[in-house]
Amino acid sequence: MNHIPKDPVMLLSYLNTQLRDFYSSLEDCCGSLSLDQEQLLKTLETIGYKYNPEKNQFI
Repeated sequence: MNHIPKDPVMLLSYLNTQLRDFYSSLEDCCGSLSLDQEQLLKTLETIGYKYNPEKNQFI
């Protein structure tokens, strides 16, 4: 995960932008970018955000 923001708030913005502009699901995004989905979910939970598959974004 060296190529993505380390700060959780910046990570949130980065991922939601990627999901909005390029990917139809978090799974697709993580697979394409070689990201650890579980780690991303845990990191964003620390700032109160969870992935919503219906909206395809962290809310």
